[in-house]
Amino acid sequence: MSPKLLLHVCCANCATAPIELLKQIFDLTLFWYNPNIYPWQERRKRLAEVKKLVKIYGVNLIISRGGTRKWFRAVKGLENEPEGGKRCALCFQMRLAKTAQAAKKKNFDYFGSTLTMGPQKKAETINFFGQEIAKEYGLKFYNADFKKQDGFKKSLELSKKYNFYRQNYCGCKYSLKHKNIKIRKQKISKKV
Repeated sequence: MSPKLLLHVCCANCATAPIELLKQIFDLTLFWYNPNIYPWQERRKRLAEVKKLVKIYGVNLIISRGGTRKWFRAVKGLENEPEGGKRCALCFQMRLAKTAQAAKKKNFDYFGSTLTMGPQKKAETINFFGQEIAKEYGLKFYNADFKKQDGFKKSLELSKKYNFYRQNYCGCKYSLKHKNIKIRKQKISKKV
């Protein structure tokens, strides 16, 4: 019997290559908790792609909604932090802790995150927080840097193969602002 892993996913693109790797080792379930993603249409669009992903790979998905107000309160005062700064660290911790809570409640052996797939994300930071949170919940954290060993390249190929929507910013209002990206509401379908 394979150990059970609850894998936090931020988007379908970042989850493709990790799923292919982890399904060989674990009884895998994906976990959606991303209160940072802005605007709500973007969050819906990314979640729709994750739902498409679970059908393709035949894995389970647990969706945890809400947390947006808590996230905005937590990052208050960090709005002007650069990408990868204190705001991001707090955001990683918040999402990893929620994943660990769900893993503990549902009797998983491990938890992990696809956050390390992001090219601008420091795996050392995410893995450090994961290990610390794992101790707190009496779980094991799956240490990874999914972008390594051509993981990022493979995720690009798989995303293209499955025609996943590919976002051009991390997700939060402030990462959007720092990249000077304008959201055009007509391009984000409300029917996702």
